[in-house]
Amino acid sequence: MNDADAERVLIIKDRMKDLEHLARAIALFPSLLEQHDLPGGMRTPKTLVEMLIDNQEAGDRTLLLPSKASLGKGFLIAKMHTFSSLSKQSTRIKAPASLSEELMTEAVTMMFSLLAEDVYLNLIADKTLPREIRRQWGYSLLMLWEYRTDDRIQVIAPILNEVWTARRKLAPAFGTMMGTSELLLISMQMDGQWLGFIKNKLCEPGVSQAMEEFLFGISYEQISQLRTILRTKGIAAIGRDEVADYLGTHIKTDAGLDYRDFYSLYTIRRDDARERARMKLPGPHKTLEDYFIQFVTEQNV
Repeated sequence: MNDADAERVLIIKDRMKDLEHLARAIALFPSLLEQHDLPGGMRTPKTLVEMLIDNQEAGDRTLLLPSKASLGKGFLIAKMHTFSSLSKQSTRIKAPASLSEELMTEAVTMMFSLLAEDVYLNLIADKTLPREIRRQWGYSLLMLWEYRTDDRIQVIAPILNEVWTARRKLAPAFGTMMGTSELLLISMQMDGQWLGFIKNKLCEPGVSQAMEEFLFGISYEQISQLRTILRTKGIAAIGRDEVADYLGTHIKTDAGLDYRDFYSLYTIRRDDARERARMKLPGPHKTLEDYFIQFVTEQNV
């Protein structure tokens, strides 16, 4: 290990100490799983969940959420970055490859925990779903806020990560949008829950549209526009690199396997879906992740 690497190790050690201090400070805040007589009134897990279900006003809900939820989210992001740095540093100093992979896997799993928080809030807000199942997601969200981990996402994260990895191997033909069939072939070799989801839900318009957004890395509106352009020009299909030229705008269709790419593109699809739902516009009103986690939950009810 050279001097620069030794200095990086010290920096990471300091960061780990900082994380420990943060964790202890957050733990001092009232538990979300217990009853507390707070200045704003009596708070119990049940009242918190009912508030999440009933308070569905438009706009950002950050200031309506418990302080522990917001603090924990920041802690999770800091921890995620630290584990990612540890993975890169272990590779740099030629530590066993298995160690680097385990550290990065932990960072990716934490990213999915961050994503799960968004998904639960989306599903809780869906008034078309039964109140009881929305309560289930509410209690799952409390557990996630309290412990920054979730049993359901521990199972789902590897599946979604595998699907994301498989997506990189696909070469969908934009225009005909023949990419779903390739995904089906890959899905045959994957987890039974994902295969069940594909078999049972892909026929639903919202799910298939969300799947296309996930596969092609462009929005439902851009997919529709691209189809119209190619049909008008009499072009059967184009490659990924040509999409931006036809749409006349920058398109990030070459996202890598970095967990930050996954989350960034997820948030774009999430925000687009929320806007369509709010404005009652055509296209998917949920992300592929929303639909999949909803499916897994319903299968286990």
